[in-house]
Parts: sequence; structure tokens; C-alpha cells
Amino acid sequence: MKNSNHAIKVEGLSKLYRLGTADEQSENLIGAILNSATNPLKNYRKYRSIYDFSDVESGTAIDDVNAFWALKDISFEVTTGEVLGIVGGNGAGKSTLLKILSRITPPTSGKVTLNGRLSSLLEVGTGFHPELTGRENVYLNGSILGMRKKEIDARFDEIVDFSGVERFLDTPVKRYSSGMRVRLAFAVAAHLEPEILIVDEVLAVGDAEFQRKCLAKMEKNGEDGKTVLFVSHNMQAVARLCSRAIILREGQLVMDGPTGTVLDQYLKEERQTCAVQHWEDKETAPAGDVLRMRAIRVLNSEGQVAEHHDIRKDILVELEYEVTKGGHSIMAAFSLWNDAEVNIGIAIDQDLSWRGKPRPTGVYCSTARIPGNLLAEGVLSLNIVMWTMSPTRNMEFKIEKPVSFNVFDSLEGNSSRGEFQGDLPGLIRPMLNWTTEMDPPSSSSSSIKLRRIQN
Repeated sequence: MKNSNHAIKVEGLSKLYRLGTADEQSENLIGAILNSATNPLKNYRKYRSIYDFSDVESGTAIDDVNAFWALKDISFEVTTGEVLGIVGGNGAGKSTLLKILSRITPPTSGKVTLNGRLSSLLEVGTGFHPELTGRENVYLNGSILGMRKKEIDARFDEIVDFSGVERFLDTPVKRYSSGMRVRLAFAVAAHLEPEILIVDEVLAVGDAEFQRKCLAKMEKNGEDGKTVLFVSHNMQAVARLCSRAIILREGQLVMDGPTGTVLDQYLKEERQTCAVQHWEDKETAPAGDVLRMRAIRVLNSEGQVAEHHDIRKDILVELEYEVTKGGHSIMAAFSLWNDAEVNIGIAIDQDLSWRGKPRPTGVYCSTARIPGNLLAEGVLSLNIVMWTMSPTRNMEFKIEKPVSFNVFDSLEGNSSRGEFQGDLPGLIRPMLNWTTEMDPPSSSSSSIKLRRIQN
């Protein structure tokens, strides 16, 4: 590996776990005494049964119901200076993989080759001794990473400043809050110059300002040519930091590729959506006295049916329906609903070429364009309502949630998020036009107000 451009090389990596079982409880005194006498032998056998996998080959089926593969024959490479994102649901094997890479636990089979000094932040306060102070833990972690005291001294002030725990630096870490521990732990891991940095869900703890600092630091590490493995359920952070990502599912690597492509597939699998609904059979199609529904489609800005939409791009909603009885003016409408069952708003067909005019029989397609940088991130559903407005006003039919789609922020262009990377609540996220004026030294604030009124 010395001459290789690969910082990490994983070959056929597998990890098998066997769950322990509860001890049998004795029902009488004699049984308790016998159990006590034989416990050492039983404990040894139990230990052997849980941790001895010498007779197991990677990826093979296991008859023992208490055994499972946390990882199955994983292989990938990470080049020096690459920032790799790892995504997957709970229990996918992400943490097991990182623990093996960090040499916390050994693999059952396979091999990991690392080229460079590795620092890992897998849990809040990883590697911290609770009885030692924050100051002492900084030096302890640095020593574990192979740093000399002189090297730690050179970066000590920067670490403390980043962590924001200067007041409590000489307090035992066991008295720190979880937020304080993760601040200091990340500061140590990120500032002691590792060639390889492994980070697992560091953004799950901490306020928005700390998350922004973490992201900026990891971004700088990537720019400085350091290798970063980043695990997070924050898809926006993965999209911003990583040029490449992999998906783990049930211990297997199911996809490896450019971040945008991988995240789109992951979101599609995790958030079940359906962007199109057709009714071929007239007998089962939603219908009223005048109208019959034929199709509902959600399209991207290129006019293609799509379940996942970048927050910056326009989204098209197509309502295809048939007027079965002429002479009525028609109004098509839909409402948008988020995951929390909150109505975001209602859109009504305002096409003036047909507004208030009776329509002849035939097939129509009404299209609404939702502008980019309007909706917030998340899964949205549509409720469709079709009306006749004249000569009589009547709701023909209502269709609840026939289609749904996901809005995500890829961070690949300009959006209303700007440089902020924390959680942004709200039903919508419009990108408004902002202007900022600086009051010139020779002018008063009242003159600016007057100039605005005159304009």
C-alpha cells in the first residue's frame, strides 16, 4: 500500500455475530449450588459458542437461529483525498463496518488495508476517559493517534476554540453534557491531522452552529487531500461533502457510485413514492356526472415522470381527465400534504382560455407548474378535487393521495438554504429576492428611508 493511491482497501469483508441466550434459573437451593459450581465451565462454553466462528465460511447460510451476518462479503476502495458517504437504514451494517475499519472489532473474514494514520469518531466522546479532564483527554487521544506532545501543543488552542468548552477544560469529562462531549471529541479527531477521518452521525448531536462548523471542517479536510468516511442520515450533508457514496442494506453493499445517483436511489427505496396513477378501466376510474379521471402524473422539469425532485427545479403536476357530458365549465384543483398530514396549500386551475367557459366532450390535460425553490424538503402527497362550476356548481369527485413525491436538497446549486446546513423547519422554503444596503458614512438612515419612498 505504500505506493498505492488507495487510502482504504476493503476485500471480502464479513462479520458474523451470534446472540447470547439467557441463563437457566434454578428452582431450588441444590440446583443453585450446582449451577454455581459449574458456572465457570458454562461461561467458557458460552463464550466459545458466541465468538468462535472458525468453522464458518463468509456468506454461507447459518443454521443457528441466534447467528446473523452483520456484513456479507463487502469490497470497495477509497482513494487518498476522497470523501465517501455511507448511507443505509438502521441495522444495515454501517456501524459494524466503521468499527472494523477503526480496529475496534475484528472481521470474521476478509481483509482491510489502511494507508495512513486513522482517527475515528463513532460515538459521543469516543475514547474519552470519564474521570480525566477535557484537557487530559485531548492529550490522551492525541497519544493514541500517535501524536507527540509537541504536535498536540501546537494544535491545542485551535482544538479548544473549536470545541467551545474552554471554561470546563479542567473539569472531568463525566460531568460534561452530551453536546459538550461531542464538541470536544470532534475537535480532537478533526484537528490532530489524521490522514483518514471516520465520522459516524456526528451531526445527530449539537446545535445548528456546531453542525455548520463540523461540516466546514470536514469539507476542508477533503480539500486538503485527507480521506474522509462519513456516515449520516442527513442526506443534505452527505450530498454536500461527498463526491461518492455507497448504500448498505442488511450487511451487503448494494450500490456504489456518484453521490447524486446513489442518494436518489436510496431515497426512492426508503421513502416509498408513486408519481403516476392511471385508470385504464372506465368502470373503476373516479368519475362523476360530467367528468371521469384518466391519469395523474408528477413530472420533473424535463417533463419526465419522477418521484424525486431537486428543491431547485420546477415540478409539474398533470391531471388528465375526460369530459363525458358537454356544456359545463370545469375547475381542476389539488392540495399538497406533507408527512405530518398538514395541508401546505391548494392550487386551482386558473387557465383563462377555459375559465368560466363551457367545454365540449373530449379528453383534457391540465398542467400546473410548481416553481423551484418554493417547497420544503420531504415527502408530499396530492389530493385531487374536480368541480363543475356552471351551469351548476358541483364537486364531481375527490381522490385522496393517489400520487406522492419527494423533494430533496442536493446542495449542488443555489437554493434558499444558502450556506446554512442545519435543520430548516417550515411548510415551504421560498427563495426570496433580498437586497441589502449599507448606510454611507455621509448619509443618515433617514435619508435612505426617504430615497426608498421617493423611488
